[in-house]
Amino acid sequence: MTAVATTCIAPFATVSGCDARVPLVQGESCTYANFDYAASAPALAAVTDRIAELLPFYASVHRGAGYASRISTTAYEDARTSVSRFVGAADDQVVVFTRNTTDALNLLASAVPGEVVVLDIEHHANLLPWKNSRIVEAADTVSGTVQRLAAELRRAPAALLAVTGASNVTGEVLPIADLAELAHAFGARILVDGAQLVPHRRVDLASLGVDYLAFSGHKLYAPFGAGVLVGRRDWLDAAEPYLAGGGAVREVRLDGAEWACAPARHEAGTPNVLGVAALAAACDELAGFDPDAATRHEEALCALLIDGLRNIGGVEILRLWDDSADTVGIVTFTVDGYEPGHVASYLSAEHGIGVRDGRFCAHPLLARVGRAGGAVRASLGLGSSSDDVERLLAALRSLVENGPAWVHAKTDGVWNPSPETRPGLGQAGSGTSPCV
Repeated sequence: MTAVATTCIAPFATVSGCDARVPLVQGESCTYANFDYAASAPALAAVTDRIAELLPFYASVHRGAGYASRISTTAYEDARTSVSRFVGAADDQVVVFTRNTTDALNLLASAVPGEVVVLDIEHHANLLPWKNSRIVEAADTVSGTVQRLAAELRRAPAALLAVTGASNVTGEVLPIADLAELAHAFGARILVDGAQLVPHRRVDLASLGVDYLAFSGHKLYAPFGAGVLVGRRDWLDAAEPYLAGGGAVREVRLDGAEWACAPARHEAGTPNVLGVAALAAACDELAGFDPDAATRHEEALCALLIDGLRNIGGVEILRLWDDSADTVGIVTFTVDGYEPGHVASYLSAEHGIGVRDGRFCAHPLLARVGRAGGAVRASLGLGSSSDDVERLLAALRSLVENGPAWVHAKTDGVWNPSPETRPGLGQAGSGTSPCV
């Protein structure tokens, strides 16, 4: 990737916290530089506006005659249309609201009528839920990985091929349309973990041939903890309810129950109305953006960041495949001589820069690339700018050339400045548990 010749790359969209100032251990303060979009993206301004508009009428949905309940019910059910339209769902695909991507994948795992083929490089959310999984070791190239998946699907029948859309560690994107065609050729369906893909690329399920898609609102610029599973209705209608309770039934008797069809079948209990409304607002807002322009913004920032990291001695960028041509705004790296948590603590405490460190809920992937102890992840989004990137690069150059200006200590596996002088943070107020 070659850096784009430009003096300034402005944020593509306004997000919450874009002008927030944070304290530094030295006693000063600065504007926060957010490189943690892959964990949770800040809310789009349109999303916070929508929630402020809905909040006075927040109420339980369904079966309520009160005005507030009717407004909330309308917002909740209309959200299905927004999500369905945003991801180009086919006519036989239903939108089920969940807590997050992990919840959505566990829901589908309870409904799959057979074995699941999955790669060894997946996020834990796409490794652990499957009851009957056949794990395929990814090759050193994308093309080789596709060939290995084809060989496994050819070897024995499978119900589902479950793959990530974009790696949460390296940002590399798999050829989803090709994999969908491959799965269908061998009688399987395909599930895409879209947690990292959907915030960065426009996804159209019908044109891609994808049967199931899971993603989270909190990574899509929508707070309040809602996720979604979009997929073919038949498996979901045939499965036992994901949760048994009110809302999932048509009729209850003391000797049993008549369950509703999906989506209600898998949405028992009072739902997260505000979270779902936020997710729908994000989908509607993002649908109005020029996707090509958003991609160009991200690619320019990625090029600036990657080229800058390559010019800093002792910094190594992690990659999975030699031939990957497409990546989203995620760059993960290590710095010689420093544990990832030490780097993250230094960037936060001394420079007001937020990154993620650890193993990113992808332990097998980190072990595969020789970094079982973890790495540092800088992730970009619509609110990122070239000023942010230059600040990160300058801070890393200073770390390599001069070392930290403050003492940072590791206690119970977590790195923190010592002493921690920033208000509101105790000695365990930052850092990452070594087990995640």
